[in-house]
Amino acid sequence: MSQPTSNQLQIFLDIATEAAMTAGAILQTYWGKLDGVEEKGRPGDLVTVADKEAEAAIVKVLGRHLPHHAILAEESGQRGDQKSEYLWAIDPLDGTTNYAHQYPIAATSVGLLVNGIPQVGVIYNPFHNELFRAAKGLGATCNRRPIRVSGTSTLHQSLLVTGFAYDRHQTPDNNYAEFCHLTHLTQGVRRSGSASLDLASVAYGRLDGYWERGISPWDITAGVVLVQEAGGTVTAYDGSPLVLKSGRILATNGQIHNKLSQELLQTPPLSSWT
Repeated sequence: MSQPTSNQLQIFLDIATEAAMTAGAILQTYWGKLDGVEEKGRPGDLVTVADKEAEAAIVKVLGRHLPHHAILAEESGQRGDQKSEYLWAIDPLDGTTNYAHQYPIAATSVGLLVNGIPQVGVIYNPFHNELFRAAKGLGATCNRRPIRVSGTSTLHQSLLVTGFAYDRHQTPDNNYAEFCHLTHLTQGVRRSGSASLDLASVAYGRLDGYWERGISPWDITAGVVLVQEAGGTVTAYDGSPLVLKSGRILATNGQIHNKLSQELLQTPPLSSWT
């Protein structure tokens, strides 16, 4: 299992860009024109024709250029040789609820795992015309200009972002306590409804940290590369190496990482609050 060269990663990055922008054009076509919105078995977990067509477009682009690579897609699942050292994790429409309500915080996310490690990522928000790109060792950009994480050094000065899992109504492990606790310790906590754009905002330096639970590899693979290549830190809640399948992630500018990790681990459950 060899590490791709910089030239190979650049080729993969360009292919991912083509796929993401092709999908983004489809999302623009359906903007405000949806005939119906379906639920995928969980309350609030939506899917639209735009999701499905955008995903098909991404798969087509990847299949044309890289037929031997495997794919893990949100709507259609796994395809190709899942033992391949190359696995694309794609979310054709991250922020479907926003999209269905014509709230323009949504994106296409296309990320590549090489031997299980995120190494290429493209996130495209066509509604704000922002194209985020990164590959291991090649840096991170927004609209082809280099980006860097913020220099915020304390939680008190920080602006954070998070999200809530679809099963938050049924489980006490729902992130509510952490949201409230960290709102008191920081300049604020935002909730955008798009994990990929949350990570892109940390990479850009707009936000200083992000944490979430209940997420899937296709939500964060591309964003992990962006944050790391922009100089940030990505781990599990406790600071150990990120496990994509765990559903939990902590990503920061690096400077507030240890403190934010400590606060997450020490937050008392909501049931104990008075």
